[in-house]
Amino acid sequence: MTVVIDGEEKRLGLALSGGGFRAAGFHLGTFRKLKELDLLDKVDLISCVSGGSIAGAYLCANWQSDTVLDELEDYLLTRSIAVSSVLSGILNPFESRIEALAASYDKYLFHDATLASLKNGPRVYFNSTNLSSGNMFFYVAGGDGPEEMGEHELGQTGASDQKISSAVAASSAFPPVFPPLRVSEEEYPNPQTEYVTLTDGGVYDNLGVNPLMRMERNQLDFALVSDAGKPFEIKESPTESASVVLLEAIGILMEQVRGLQFQRLELAHASGRGPKPVWYSIDSVEGEVHPGDAQFASSITTNLKRLKQAELDVLTRHAGALCEARIKRWAPELIPSG
Repeated sequence: MTVVIDGEEKRLGLALSGGGFRAAGFHLGTFRKLKELDLLDKVDLISCVSGGSIAGAYLCANWQSDTVLDELEDYLLTRSIAVSSVLSGILNPFESRIEALAASYDKYLFHDATLASLKNGPRVYFNSTNLSSGNMFFYVAGGDGPEEMGEHELGQTGASDQKISSAVAASSAFPPVFPPLRVSEEEYPNPQTEYVTLTDGGVYDNLGVNPLMRMERNQLDFALVSDAGKPFEIKESPTESASVVLLEAIGILMEQVRGLQFQRLELAHASGRGPKPVWYSIDSVEGEVHPGDAQFASSITTNLKRLKQAELDVLTRHAGALCEARIKRWAPELIPSG
């Protein structure tokens, strides 16, 4: 899947950030705009994190469906996964919250499908954070490549029989709401650990741009970054509660990593070692179609609770407007003239 520019085939990558259902709704707007611009079916690689993994996985699992975007919208408006998963973990002593989260994804989205079922779509990465090594851990499938799981330090192994729901659950296991997903030595054999524990991919890279910059694995010409991460806000009356302080500390760290990742993208391209970046963030006013869209979209909380229709309408409208504005400004060659 490529974009033809002046007779040459160019490869387009898409990064979908974390941010719960807010992010999934924002990325739905990106999907709709790319489809309108005749670019969605030309995306060659998708890299997903947390809420972005929910949207990206469902898109890729139903790549050839004409109704996939409408179905994703219905899901975001009708399901509250976090609530059901937390309650299930409390009421059922034999099932952890992370297992309940994966089971919920399976029930409503993926129906026991494995990574091997993603062959018809683009290459797709579901990124999590390996607490055993401190590295990004990925499940990858689709395109012309094999199904794999692993990381650059501990290595990769085959993953064709791994469930999509497990990959998405690991990617969206936001601490401390969800415990990490344990992957056994039988599933992921490596000489350094007995098992690995995976938590939300946003802890390592909430934008999901790492796979887009690994040119030795993925040769891309353009990198479109759909960033729905909640901007850090000044608190008029900051809390001293230990649990909230922990969440705020995580948010500060993620905000720092976010800025550094954007710089890495730009520097890699400037030095000829990376794709041309086209990125937009949910809090951007430049390009919004309705005054106030950026502020409203950014204010939607980060969780896995169903969205209200008004929230989803603004998220999709704002993402679509930013996507088109940034492409026209920074990569107009992606859109055929006339």
